[in-house]
Amino acid sequence: MYSLPELRSLDAIPVPEPRPEQPYEILLLQQRYRFRNLKHLLGAADISKAGERMAGLAAADETEREAARSLLSGLTLQHLYDHPLTDQRGRIDSVMRVNYDIDLPLFAEISGLTLGQLKDRLLASKGAEIRRIGTALTGVMASALTKLLDVHELILLAKRLKSGAAAKARTRVGLPGTLSSRLQPNHPTDNLAGITLLTYAGLSMGAGDALLGLNPAIDTVDNISATLHHLDKLRRDTGAPTQICVLSHIKTQMACLEQGAPVEIMFQSLAGTERTLTDEFDVTVELLDRACRLMAQRGALHDEAAENVMYFETGQGSELTYNKHDGIDMATCEALCYGLARRYQPFMVNNVTGFIGPETHLDNFEMAYSCLQDHLMGKLLGLPMGMAPCFTLHSRVTAEGQQMATELLTAAGANFFMDVYLGNDRMLAYFDTSGHDDQTLREIHGLEPAPEYLAWALARGIFSRDEEGQLQRGPNWGRPEQFCHSELDYQRLLESVPAAYGFDNAGPRPADQVSRLLRSNQAIARQAIYSDLRPETLAELGPLRWLQSRATEREIHLGNPELGAWLSDACRDSLGVEHNQVQIVISDGLSAEAVHHNLPQLLPVLQDGLASRHYTLGQTAIVPFGRVKLAEDIGDTLQARVVVMLIGERPGGDALASRSLSAYLAYRLTPEQQPEAALASGNAAIRWEYTVISNIYSAGLPPLEAGSVIAEKVMQMLHYGAAGNRLEALLKQSAA
Repeated sequence: MYSLPELRSLDAIPVPEPRPEQPYEILLLQQRYRFRNLKHLLGAADISKAGERMAGLAAADETEREAARSLLSGLTLQHLYDHPLTDQRGRIDSVMRVNYDIDLPLFAEISGLTLGQLKDRLLASKGAEIRRIGTALTGVMASALTKLLDVHELILLAKRLKSGAAAKARTRVGLPGTLSSRLQPNHPTDNLAGITLLTYAGLSMGAGDALLGLNPAIDTVDNISATLHHLDKLRRDTGAPTQICVLSHIKTQMACLEQGAPVEIMFQSLAGTERTLTDEFDVTVELLDRACRLMAQRGALHDEAAENVMYFETGQGSELTYNKHDGIDMATCEALCYGLARRYQPFMVNNVTGFIGPETHLDNFEMAYSCLQDHLMGKLLGLPMGMAPCFTLHSRVTAEGQQMATELLTAAGANFFMDVYLGNDRMLAYFDTSGHDDQTLREIHGLEPAPEYLAWALARGIFSRDEEGQLQRGPNWGRPEQFCHSELDYQRLLESVPAAYGFDNAGPRPADQVSRLLRSNQAIARQAIYSDLRPETLAELGPLRWLQSRATEREIHLGNPELGAWLSDACRDSLGVEHNQVQIVISDGLSAEAVHHNLPQLLPVLQDGLASRHYTLGQTAIVPFGRVKLAEDIGDTLQARVVVMLIGERPGGDALASRSLSAYLAYRLTPEQQPEAALASGNAAIRWEYTVISNIYSAGLPPLEAGSVIAEKVMQMLHYGAAGNRLEALLKQSAA
């Protein structure tokens, strides 16, 4: 039976008072190096990454990096303990405070060790001792340690930590000799038939023993509840011993749970600074505490043998992308996420470094090395780490680089990888590991699924044992149709999945014809990143005013998202206050083709729908190289109440999905509305609320229909004076 972990009040966690910042200097080979503070030292000691270069934290060259590492190596754990990293206002935020909830008696034993001595001690220790020491470390200490480790050492220490106790729900994740997977049957419109087929495909390849976990396209209580019930039915019908989760916002899942939906595992994305966690993710430590308590009281597994029921996703770079990293490098922010996650003794933590794009990790090396860091940091802090080395088409990370990362991480003892069919996520427009990859890695490294799941898969003929007892693929491996009642049912399901390139296999790999079709479509989709807006095409949309962001060219736009979030000074100076209720803004974002293919149908429907209610509309604006947050700068400048940001999303895995558009509906709060919004979000400084409508293209939400959906949502926002989770709660109250 699930028991609630101890959740100490934040006030009861002792944290040293912040000290004045101090520089760190060293003379190395007759050259003096100076680092302005501890944050700068931590950043410079890491490998050079795109995010650190943009933040001004990366070392200028290799010798400066080694100077930083030499300094770091000589610092004691007590020194790091005595100098908590502070936010931009000089305060210790809630995430940093939770990180200080460590084994203080054990810390007293090791506090005099320098980081170099700690490294040597851990390399000479076995898994149990490494785990014991990890309970006395903060995230900052774990991050500092990894910056002294080479690739062999990152893998060696993480491998030793695989021998510990596994996390447990219906299945156990992290047992020695196992490699599990989270089956992710995402669909661009949450089509239940499509979700069904992708679930069947994963189960047929022995995937999903860690979780059946879906990222929803529509984050409403009704949709999430329906999807949870559907996944629960699939699990029961197939008999697969696993657990389910729909990865919506934690507030939505809590509302679903309170209404009786089968929430078995509670999910939330985490960030390493309070400003990112609260301002951008709409989450506080207190909210996470409430969710954990609710799962102990009413979670669907609370009366079963489950010992862990929380699930968190993290990944280097989110704090930097939102420009709320407080001067802290990406690896340290990531480690602070892990210090927060261990408070809740989670069933799973999944790292998705590579998901954001070239502004954080430019190429294969930056992504793979960061994943090795993350994997060790999480395990050192006691977490059941799964890994999702992934990439987007606007970065220089490739499928081959991703595969090399998975081989290294499997050698390091990663607990699980993702199963996204053919690695191509049809909803989130990124590329992850697949069921084929999971099985290939099992066969290369001699690993098996979780034992409870394996027994089921053996009984179904998905796996079998040879004469020597070795596990091998069985006659039903890779045959999703085995779960269908008839061939007709199977064919109907096939029609519901976009970019279903085929289900033919060659051993544990997809058949060559499937791979060729997949890779060709990826190549075409990657080209969409570099397409330009065509003024002659856009002129047909009617009168437009062209504005300019601070991003003046494509490479700058791709590498620094902050510039695309602001109007150029000259452009802003040319605008005046208009006080319209709605302002429509169009931007290519990461795909001009999304604008060209969707706006001719979408825009007239949207404009007519809003005009029918006699709302005042500003002249539609178009901004090349824009980002989502540009909506706020334009809204503040024009004093618009709602900004409808229509923006091209990063291209997905086929030529059609490269045309995917999203609508970010930004509501500018009045001073009278801010207190209520602040209370709901936990963000005292909140000024804008967002509702998102995604996957707008011919194989997702059709543009004609999207125009009506957006217009209706804008009407609701203006009527209720809210957006996002708060709007959905008000709509639910009104319906009741």
